Amino acid sequence: MRFSYTLKACMAAACFMAASVSAHAEDQLARIKKAGVLVMGTEMQFAPFDFLKDGKQEGFNKEFFAEVGKGLGVKVRFIDLPWPSVLPGLDAKKFDMVAGPLNVTKARMERYHFTLPIADGTVALLKRASDKSLQKPSDIAGKVVGGGKGSAQLAQLKEYADTLNPKPQIREYIDNNQAYADLAAGRIVAVGNSLTNIAYVAQQRPQMFAVVKPAFGKKVYFAYMGMKGADSDSLIQAVNNVILAMHKDGRLAALQKKWFGVEMDVPTGAFVPNV
Repeated sequence: MRFSYTLKACMAAACFMAASVSAHAEDQLARIKKAGVLVMGTEMQFAPFDFLKDGKQEGFNKEFFAEVGKGLGVKVRFIDLPWPSVLPGLDAKKFDMVAGPLNVTKARMERYHFTLPIADGTVALLKRASDKSLQKPSDIAGKVVGGGKGSAQLAQLKEYADTLNPKPQIREYIDNNQAYADLAAGRIVAVGNSLTNIAYVAQQRPQMFAVVKPAFGKKVYFAYMGMKGADSDSLIQAVNNVILAMHKDGRLAALQKKWFGVEMDVPTGAFVPNV
């Protein structure tokens, strides 16, 4: 009896260990496919990528990740957060990836894993269409401008501001809509953001806003971001495979033209960021 009990106990322990090893062997992509849902953290105040219309999500990200969901065989769910909460949410593993998208920078690549780029994220200025005093980026010298708190675009705006004399005063905003509202009200003279974003804003409200050309920022690209490490490698590669397929069959170019107004030339392989 004691032998039989011992044998059963050993078999149970072996089964438990096998199950534990199997569970441990599942990486992030396997867990997502098992759950049937890819969870994305985002801020829905970042048109044309993510924004709310009549209380419902609209924009590039919604349509792009619909294609990713098809490619992975899962549903996609978005969690809307203030931007300063998005990266901490990824660090805490509250969602699988950040939809943003974000500028690919050297510092971020050390900490996170990026997909292939999907758009040009070079920084430029948005002004009031009636403001004739801003004809070029350097005209913000000595004036008050705004940018998104915690964003790479704000970092580039600050870097550019340091080259001007007198330096402009920079106000930081929790979301871009607040910055655009202050711009419309005349509380600031310009907003620094990616050319992709502000071109869309100016296109939607041409009587109110205009883009200051040329762009002043370094050449950067937008991409989606996940956690760094072997656990997430297959997920990022799976998303990259969808991106490459969308390049090949024209779906990505069609989305770019729909939401940004132009098709964009972005890298389809490894590259070194300029920032």
